[in-house]
Amino acid sequence: MKAVYAKGVCGEDPLSMLEVGERPEPDRHEFWSTIAVRAVSLNHHDLWSLQGVGLSPQATPMILGTDAAGILEDDIPGTKGGPKAGSRVIPYTVVGGDGAGVGPGEGRSILSERHQGTMAAKVAVPSAHVLPMPGNLTFQEASALGTSWLTAYSMIFTAAGVKPGDSILIQGAGGGVSTASLQLAHAAGLEVFVTSRRQDKLDRARQLGADGVVASGERLPHKVDAVLESVGTATWSHSVRSVRPGGTIVVCGATSGDQPGAELTRVFFQDIRVHGNTMGSLEDFRRLLRFVELADLHPVIDSTYTLDQAPQAFRHFSEGGVFGKVILTVGGD
Repeated sequence: MKAVYAKGVCGEDPLSMLEVGERPEPDRHEFWSTIAVRAVSLNHHDLWSLQGVGLSPQATPMILGTDAAGILEDDIPGTKGGPKAGSRVIPYTVVGGDGAGVGPGEGRSILSERHQGTMAAKVAVPSAHVLPMPGNLTFQEASALGTSWLTAYSMIFTAAGVKPGDSILIQGAGGGVSTASLQLAHAAGLEVFVTSRRQDKLDRARQLGADGVVASGERLPHKVDAVLESVGTATWSHSVRSVRPGGTIVVCGATSGDQPGAELTRVFFQDIRVHGNTMGSLEDFRRLLRFVELADLHPVIDSTYTLDQAPQAFRHFSEGGVFGKVILTVGGD
């Protein structure tokens, strides 16, 4: 089958390790199901894999991709009321976190680390992790939910624990997690502030429902209940200064570096809680999918490419400047 995969890893020139070509179809295992993929979204994890972060040279060739939406190939034995063969489905990308479909002692990972990823005609996932696709979405939109939207949902509603009427700051407009956070928070009745160095991204954020937009580092009209931090060094000081005493900073990444000045004095004097967040639970994902359908939310798509155009898609994604998700279409209706 056709797939996009890492033929090796290279920290200096990661895109040189990207290959589009034929790979074996997934083996059939008990308690696993096969999905005929229709669309896949790109994540920073895919670039990090090519650099060798989380993916060893010994594990290559490895099909990339953590997220997908597609068609379930076969009925899942022993289930009632769940997806059937031919259903539009979306997989939960974490493997091993709840023991579903894996051997004893296998640690938590996500697709494309130990198990082949989603950027292919077909992908195999634990059957317990196959969920119905929200009925209001296209395959391209649904493929955006697995990593970015799940992370955003978990950050807002599980880690930060904010409620309608509370206020949040999202550092950095345009990325997958930040755009998802804005759409989810706005739909949930939160007051949302967004930062960016680029005016065009601030304008887009306001169109998506941001209540306030400010240049990176600029003072907010008032302190917020929670800050969603994925930028790291470049924005950390601003995050610490922008959250109210007793508020929460939720960290899911550090794209500008992970060694900022901690500002511990401000953190402990003001009882600021710092909460790390990686992805989210299977139950979070179930709730996210219901929320997306009930609120009729549609992930923002920056651009769409075919599987054969994966090198161009990765290049565009790696150059920055995207707003929303970069999608690879795989085929089918």
